[in-house]
Amino acid sequence: METHDVRFGELAGQLVHGARFFDWELISTQVVTESFGHAFEDIVDADGIPYAPVVAATSVYRYPGFRDTVTVETTPISVGESSVELCYEMTDDAGNRLATARITHVTIAPDGGAQSLPAETRRQFREALEETSPEVGPRGADDDREWESFSASFDVRSPHVEGSSLAYFEEYPRFADVALERFLESRETSPEAAGGGDNPFRLRDWRWEFVSPVQYESTLTVESDVRSVTEDTLRIGHRFESDDRVSIEGITEYGRFDDAGNPVSFTPQVRALFAAE
Repeated sequence: METHDVRFGELAGQLVHGARFFDWELISTQVVTESFGHAFEDIVDADGIPYAPVVAATSVYRYPGFRDTVTVETTPISVGESSVELCYEMTDDAGNRLATARITHVTIAPDGGAQSLPAETRRQFREALEETSPEVGPRGADDDREWESFSASFDVRSPHVEGSSLAYFEEYPRFADVALERFLESRETSPEAAGGGDNPFRLRDWRWEFVSPVQYESTLTVESDVRSVTEDTLRIGHRFESDDRVSIEGITEYGRFDDAGNPVSFTPQVRALFAAE
Protein backbone atom coordinates (compact mmCIF):
# COMPACT_ATOMS: atom_id res chain seq x y z
CA MET A 1 0.00 0.00 0.00
CA GLU A 2 1.67 3.21 -1.14
CA THR A 3 1.11 6.90 -0.36
CA HIS A 4 -2.18 6.61 1.46
CA ASP A 5 -3.35 9.98 2.79
CA VAL A 6 -5.01 9.71 6.20
CA ARG A 7 -8.70 10.60 5.86
CA PHE A 8 -11.23 11.98 8.32
CA GLY A 9 -13.16 8.70 8.55
CA GLU A 10 -10.02 6.90 9.78
CA LEU A 11 -9.54 9.16 12.79
CA ALA A 12 -10.48 8.77 16.43
CA GLY A 13 -9.87 12.31 17.65
CA GLN A 14 -6.65 13.78 16.28
CA LEU A 15 -5.10 10.40 15.45
CA VAL A 16 -6.12 7.30 13.51
CA HIS A 17 -8.05 4.60 15.33
CA GLY A 18 -5.88 1.71 16.51
CA ALA A 19 -7.96 -0.71 14.43
CA ARG A 20 -6.78 1.14 11.31
CA PHE A 21 -3.43 -0.64 11.53
CA PHE A 22 -5.31 -3.94 11.12
CA ASP A 23 -7.04 -2.51 8.02
CA TRP A 24 -3.80 -1.36 6.42
CA GLU A 25 -2.18 -4.73 7.05
CA LEU A 26 -4.99 -6.61 5.30
CA ILE A 27 -5.15 -4.16 2.39
CA SER A 28 -1.42 -4.63 1.89
CA THR A 29 -1.83 -8.41 2.08
CA GLN A 30 -4.38 -8.26 -0.72
CA VAL A 31 -2.08 -6.19 -2.91
CA VAL A 32 0.86 -8.56 -2.42
CA THR A 33 -1.05 -11.80 -2.92
CA GLU A 34 -2.70 -10.51 -6.09
CA SER A 35 0.71 -9.63 -7.51
CA PHE A 36 1.67 -13.27 -6.87
CA GLY A 37 -1.36 -14.60 -8.73
CA HIS A 38 -3.57 -15.46 -5.75
CA ALA A 39 -6.38 -12.90 -5.78
CA PHE A 40 -8.68 -12.44 -2.80
CA GLU A 41 -11.76 -12.36 -5.03
CA ASP A 42 -10.93 -15.76 -6.53
CA ILE A 43 -10.62 -17.26 -3.05
CA VAL A 44 -13.91 -15.69 -1.94
CA ASP A 45 -15.65 -16.90 -5.12
CA ALA A 46 -14.60 -20.42 -4.12
CA ASP A 47 -16.12 -19.90 -0.62
CA GLY A 48 -12.73 -19.61 1.08
CA ILE A 49 -11.45 -17.04 3.58
CA PRO A 50 -8.38 -15.36 2.07
CA TYR A 51 -5.19 -15.11 4.11
CA ALA A 52 -6.78 -15.17 7.54
CA PRO A 53 -4.43 -14.05 10.34
CA VAL A 54 -3.25 -16.89 12.58
CA VAL A 55 -0.68 -15.04 14.68
CA ALA A 56 -0.47 -11.24 14.54
CA ALA A 57 2.07 -9.03 16.32
CA THR A 58 2.42 -5.27 15.93
CA SER A 59 4.37 -2.42 17.52
CA VAL A 60 3.31 1.20 17.01
CA TYR A 61 5.98 3.91 17.26
CA ARG A 62 3.86 6.90 16.28
CA TYR A 63 0.17 7.29 15.53
CA PRO A 64 -0.44 9.13 12.25
CA GLY A 65 -3.10 11.82 11.95
CA PHE A 66 -4.27 14.56 9.61
CA ARG A 67 -1.74 15.55 6.92
CA ASP A 68 0.11 12.25 7.29
CA THR A 69 0.74 10.00 4.32
CA VAL A 70 1.22 6.32 5.11
CA THR A 71 3.16 3.77 3.08
CA VAL A 72 3.15 0.06 3.92
CA GLU A 73 6.00 -2.07 2.60
CA THR A 74 5.15 -5.77 2.80
CA THR A 75 7.85 -8.46 2.73
CA PRO A 76 7.52 -12.27 2.92
CA ILE A 77 9.81 -13.66 5.62
CA SER A 78 8.72 -17.32 5.70
CA VAL A 79 6.47 -19.59 3.65
CA GLY A 80 5.12 -23.10 4.16
CA GLU A 81 2.74 -25.46 2.42
CA SER A 82 -0.33 -23.46 3.44
CA SER A 83 0.99 -20.46 5.38
CA VAL A 84 3.02 -17.34 4.76
CA GLU A 85 4.48 -14.90 7.28
CA LEU A 86 4.60 -11.30 6.14
CA CYS A 87 6.45 -8.33 7.65
CA TYR A 88 4.75 -4.93 7.36
CA GLU A 89 6.77 -1.73 7.69
CA MET A 90 4.58 1.38 7.94
CA THR A 91 6.27 4.73 7.38
CA ASP A 92 5.25 8.36 6.95
CA ASP A 93 6.08 10.56 3.97
CA ALA A 94 9.47 11.42 5.52
CA GLY A 95 10.37 7.74 5.79
CA ASN A 96 10.00 7.65 9.58
CA ARG A 97 8.63 4.46 11.11
CA LEU A 98 5.02 4.47 12.23
CA ALA A 99 4.57 0.77 13.00
CA THR A 100 6.00 -2.68 12.29
CA ALA A 101 3.98 -5.88 12.17
CA ARG A 102 4.50 -9.59 11.60
CA ILE A 103 1.51 -11.74 10.68
CA THR A 104 1.25 -15.40 9.76
CA HIS A 105 -1.60 -15.97 7.29
CA VAL A 106 -3.50 -19.08 6.24
CA THR A 107 -6.29 -19.31 3.67
CA ILE A 108 -9.28 -21.18 5.10
CA ALA A 109 -10.91 -23.69 2.75
CA PRO A 110 -14.72 -24.12 2.58
CA ASP A 111 -14.46 -27.18 4.85
CA GLY A 112 -12.74 -25.08 7.53
CA GLY A 113 -9.25 -26.50 7.05
CA ALA A 114 -6.09 -24.77 5.89
CA GLN A 115 -5.87 -24.52 2.11
CA SER A 116 -2.53 -25.15 0.43
CA LEU A 117 -0.96 -22.24 -1.40
CA PRO A 118 -0.97 -22.58 -5.18
CA ALA A 119 2.40 -23.93 -6.31
CA GLU A 120 3.20 -20.85 -8.41
CA THR A 121 2.24 -18.47 -5.61
CA ARG A 122 4.38 -20.43 -3.14
CA ARG A 123 7.31 -20.30 -5.56
CA GLN A 124 6.99 -16.52 -5.95
CA PHE A 125 6.78 -16.05 -2.20
CA ARG A 126 9.96 -18.09 -1.76
CA GLU A 127 11.78 -16.06 -4.38
CA ALA A 128 10.74 -12.85 -2.60
CA LEU A 129 11.78 -14.00 0.89
CA GLU A 130 14.03 -11.65 2.82
CA GLU A 131 16.10 -12.47 5.89
CA THR A 132 14.61 -10.09 8.40
CA SER A 133 13.29 -10.79 11.86
CA PRO A 134 12.17 -7.57 13.56
CA GLU A 135 11.17 -7.85 17.20
CA VAL A 136 7.60 -6.63 17.39
CA GLY A 137 4.78 -7.06 19.85
CA PRO A 138 4.64 -6.70 23.64
CA ARG A 139 7.84 -5.49 25.25
CA GLY A 140 6.82 -5.41 28.91
CA ALA A 141 6.55 -8.19 31.48
CA ASP A 142 4.02 -9.42 34.01
CA ASP A 143 4.63 -8.51 37.63
CA ASP A 144 3.57 -10.15 40.88
CA ARG A 145 1.15 -7.49 42.09
CA GLU A 146 -2.60 -8.08 42.29
CA TRP A 147 -4.33 -6.34 39.40
CA GLU A 148 -7.93 -6.04 38.26
CA SER A 149 -9.70 -8.40 35.86
CA PHE A 150 -12.82 -7.48 33.92
CA SER A 151 -14.97 -8.76 31.08
CA ALA A 152 -17.59 -7.56 28.61
CA SER A 153 -19.87 -9.39 26.18
CA PHE A 154 -21.04 -8.29 22.75
CA ASP A 155 -23.59 -9.47 20.21
CA VAL A 156 -21.70 -9.96 16.96
CA ARG A 157 -23.84 -8.95 14.00
CA SER A 158 -23.52 -7.62 10.47
CA PRO A 159 -25.99 -5.91 8.13
CA HIS A 160 -27.51 -8.51 5.80
CA VAL A 161 -26.32 -6.55 2.76
CA GLU A 162 -22.69 -7.26 3.67
CA GLY A 163 -23.25 -10.98 3.12
CA SER A 164 -20.61 -11.99 5.67
CA SER A 165 -20.81 -14.78 8.25
CA LEU A 166 -17.67 -14.04 10.28
CA ALA A 167 -16.58 -11.06 12.38
CA TYR A 168 -14.08 -8.76 10.72
CA PHE A 169 -10.40 -8.72 11.74
CA GLU A 170 -10.45 -5.03 12.66
CA GLU A 171 -13.50 -5.39 14.94
CA TYR A 172 -11.65 -7.27 17.68
CA PRO A 173 -9.50 -4.35 18.92
CA ARG A 174 -12.67 -2.24 19.09
CA PHE A 175 -14.32 -4.84 21.33
CA ALA A 176 -11.23 -4.81 23.58
CA ASP A 177 -11.35 -1.00 23.71
CA VAL A 178 -15.02 -0.99 24.71
CA ALA A 179 -14.37 -3.58 27.43
CA LEU A 180 -11.66 -1.31 28.84
CA GLU A 181 -13.92 1.74 28.69
CA ARG A 182 -16.69 -0.13 30.52
CA PHE A 183 -14.24 -0.97 33.28
CA LEU A 184 -13.24 2.69 33.57
CA GLU A 185 -16.92 3.64 33.77
CA SER A 186 -17.33 1.18 36.64
CA ARG A 187 -14.60 3.16 38.40
CA GLU A 188 -16.57 6.35 37.69
CA THR A 189 -14.00 7.77 35.33
CA SER A 190 -13.35 7.98 31.58
CA PRO A 191 -10.34 7.26 29.35
CA GLU A 192 -9.55 10.96 29.06
CA ALA A 193 -9.84 11.68 32.78
CA ALA A 194 -7.96 8.54 33.82
CA GLY A 195 -5.22 8.89 31.25
CA GLY A 196 -4.53 12.57 31.75
CA GLY A 197 -5.90 13.92 28.47
CA ASP A 198 -4.08 13.58 25.17
CA ASN A 199 -4.78 10.12 23.71
CA PRO A 200 -4.69 7.55 26.51
CA PHE A 201 -5.16 3.78 26.31
CA ARG A 202 -4.20 3.48 22.67
CA LEU A 203 -3.04 0.16 21.24
CA ARG A 204 0.76 0.18 21.18
CA ASP A 205 2.18 -3.36 21.21
CA TRP A 206 0.25 -6.58 20.84
CA ARG A 207 0.52 -10.24 19.91
CA TRP A 208 -2.69 -12.17 19.31
CA GLU A 209 -3.21 -15.78 18.29
CA PHE A 210 -6.38 -16.46 16.31
CA VAL A 211 -7.61 -19.88 17.39
CA SER A 212 -11.09 -20.11 15.84
CA PRO A 213 -13.38 -17.76 13.87
CA VAL A 214 -16.19 -15.75 15.44
CA GLN A 215 -19.53 -16.35 13.74
CA TYR A 216 -22.08 -13.61 13.27
CA GLU A 217 -25.16 -13.83 15.49
CA SER A 218 -23.00 -15.22 18.28
CA THR A 219 -21.99 -13.69 21.61
CA LEU A 220 -18.35 -12.70 22.04
CA THR A 221 -16.97 -12.28 25.55
CA VAL A 222 -13.74 -10.36 26.06
CA GLU A 223 -11.88 -11.43 29.21
CA SER A 224 -9.25 -8.92 30.30
CA ASP A 225 -6.62 -9.68 32.97
CA VAL A 226 -4.36 -6.76 33.85
CA ARG A 227 -0.80 -8.09 34.10
CA SER A 228 1.14 -4.92 34.96
CA VAL A 229 0.91 -1.14 34.91
CA THR A 230 3.94 1.12 34.52
CA GLU A 231 4.34 4.81 33.76
CA ASP A 232 4.37 3.94 30.05
CA THR A 233 2.36 0.74 29.66
CA LEU A 234 -0.94 -0.87 30.58
CA ARG A 235 -0.39 -4.59 29.93
CA ILE A 236 -3.47 -6.81 29.57
CA GLY A 237 -3.89 -10.51 28.87
CA HIS A 238 -6.84 -10.84 26.50
CA ARG A 239 -9.01 -13.85 25.81
CA PHE A 240 -11.90 -13.63 23.35
CA GLU A 241 -14.47 -16.43 23.80
CA SER A 242 -17.44 -17.36 21.62
CA ASP A 243 -19.81 -20.32 22.04
CA ASP A 244 -17.78 -21.60 25.00
CA ARG A 245 -14.54 -21.80 23.07
CA VAL A 246 -11.50 -19.55 22.84
CA SER A 247 -11.39 -17.59 19.59
CA ILE A 248 -8.44 -15.26 20.23
CA GLU A 249 -5.89 -14.97 23.01
CA GLY A 250 -2.82 -12.86 23.53
CA ILE A 251 -1.16 -9.90 25.20
CA THR A 252 -2.07 -6.28 24.51
CA GLU A 253 -0.08 -3.29 25.72
CA TYR A 254 -1.70 0.13 25.71
CA GLY A 255 0.09 3.46 25.84
CA ARG A 256 -0.64 7.17 25.91
CA PHE A 257 0.14 9.41 22.93
CA ASP A 258 0.24 13.17 22.47
CA ASP A 259 -1.62 14.98 19.70
CA ALA A 260 1.37 14.56 17.36
CA GLY A 261 1.08 10.79 17.84
CA ASN A 262 4.24 10.36 19.93
CA PRO A 263 4.23 8.15 23.06
CA VAL A 264 4.15 9.89 26.43
CA SER A 265 3.83 8.65 30.01
CA PHE A 266 0.62 7.92 31.88
CA THR A 267 -0.34 9.93 34.93
CA PRO A 268 0.52 8.43 38.37
CA GLN A 269 -3.21 7.85 39.02
CA VAL A 270 -3.44 5.16 36.34
CA ARG A 271 -1.45 2.60 38.33
CA ALA A 272 -3.78 2.92 41.32
CA LEU A 273 -6.85 2.69 39.10
CA PHE A 274 -6.05 -0.87 38.00
CA ALA A 275 -4.82 -2.20 41.37
CA ALA A 276 -7.10 -4.95 42.71
CA GLU A 277 -9.41 -3.77 45.46
